[in-house]
Amino acid sequence: MALTGNETSAFPDYVPHYHLAGDPFASKLSKEADIVAAFYICIIGILSATGNGYVIYITIKRKTKLRPPELMTVNLAIFDFGISVTGKPFFVASSFSHRWLFGWEGCRFYGWAGFFFGVGSLITMTVVSLDRYLKICHLRYGTWLMRHHAFLCLVFVWLYAGFWATMPLVGWGSYAPEPFGTSCTLDWWLAQTSVAGQSFVMAILFFCLIFPTGIIVFSYVMIIFKVNSSAKEISHFDTRNKNSHSLEMKLTKVAMLICAGFLIAWIPYAVVSVVSAFGEPDSVPISVSVIPTLLAKSSAMYNPIIYQVINLKRSCAKSSCFQGLKKCRHFKKSRFYTISGSLKDRPSVKESHSEM
Repeated sequence: MALTGNETSAFPDYVPHYHLAGDPFASKLSKEADIVAAFYICIIGILSATGNGYVIYITIKRKTKLRPPELMTVNLAIFDFGISVTGKPFFVASSFSHRWLFGWEGCRFYGWAGFFFGVGSLITMTVVSLDRYLKICHLRYGTWLMRHHAFLCLVFVWLYAGFWATMPLVGWGSYAPEPFGTSCTLDWWLAQTSVAGQSFVMAILFFCLIFPTGIIVFSYVMIIFKVNSSAKEISHFDTRNKNSHSLEMKLTKVAMLICAGFLIAWIPYAVVSVVSAFGEPDSVPISVSVIPTLLAKSSAMYNPIIYQVINLKRSCAKSSCFQGLKKCRHFKKSRFYTISGSLKDRPSVKESHSEM
């Protein structure tokens, strides 16, 4: 793999780690560290694939048409499932072997798959946050978000993720092995070698991290302000409107939890990547760079856990020992409906979701 052009850069004499003498795919970690990482990712991969596969299965198994929230749930699960089955086996096999086993072509595929499914997950959550923002803060716009609008959003998400993931394969940027050798990622180190590399890294950071994250943060901050300012107004709603508002807020809270889990997993990796791209060359120790990478690879596991915890609460609320508290705990039974639409709510609640 050649460097991108001969343009000037902050460190014109810098040579990326994968161009130095020696095997770029040999592990720089100890054999013991590789084995621990392999077992960790193996467990994460099994839980992620099983959990997201189950979410996809139970959602598409329903005979009724999927509502917009369910479509987004399935799309997020598909991206998380994809990153689990296309990426984890490569990493686990290479870690057990103490070196990357699949050469440059395998490295590019692994990098592409990880970036594509990661961006797809983030943009899906961005669309969900905008949906929550419109339904909570701008009801007159939120009510027209129908099923065909959700399909258009899904097409946009897939095209957006596909565009940015494919750019490194057609010449703008590239994929390269991680410094520790047994994984591959975007070539952040291009920013140290050329202006073209810097433009690539800055574009990726803005359009695939800063911009969508900004939309997510803006949406939920505005929702919080709206809820705080309208507390008195809500007290004057009739029962049907209160039920509708309650369900919308529960969906919003779970969506916030999902987004928070994703960002917590990926932000440390993003920070290390930015330092690698624009900081002093090789300023991030190899042993330090591994931890954010492993944390980011666990992000696909969180969402099924969130769904199942909510579903467990629903099941407990329906058990015989909770029948006496059925009315006062109705909000817990309704909570999972706002994510998967799987509950058969009372007619008034169903009507309140007819616009979804």
